[in-house]
Amino acid sequence: MSVGRILSEKGREVQTIQPHRTLAEAAAVLAERRIGAAVVTGADGAVLGILSERDIVRAVSEAGAAALGEPVSRRMTAKVMTCSESTSIETAMEMMTAGKFRHLPVVQNDRLSGIISIGDVVKRHIEKIEAETRAMRDYIAMA
Repeated sequence: MSVGRILSEKGREVQTIQPHRTLAEAAAVLAERRIGAAVVTGADGAVLGILSERDIVRAVSEAGAAALGEPVSRRMTAKVMTCSESTSIETAMEMMTAGKFRHLPVVQNDRLSGIISIGDVVKRHIEKIEAETRAMRDYIAMA
């Protein structure tokens, strides 16, 4: 299964935020939308970074409540790993595990086309294993 298939099933909506917004504004968006990360984009829609709940917690831990007034650009993860819609779920899972992150923006033709989470990938991976198990049981039952 590919990342594109995950997006076709779950949707392509991506919460974005501009780099000049404050961490407090970002935290409010994450809480309101009940999501763990937002992709930081420029005026042209280019991916500049990603801001996760972890980034916000780390900022508050280091600078106290004053960190909430800082711009997103100061605390975002600027070196963002991305994948394409043709990326396999196994490859996406390996990328996320190796990089120790839970959200992976999907870029197609130099445009942000979606985002997947480790939960999305694990869910589809389990579905694949269950389908293979059913197929093996059916095959054995017919033998």
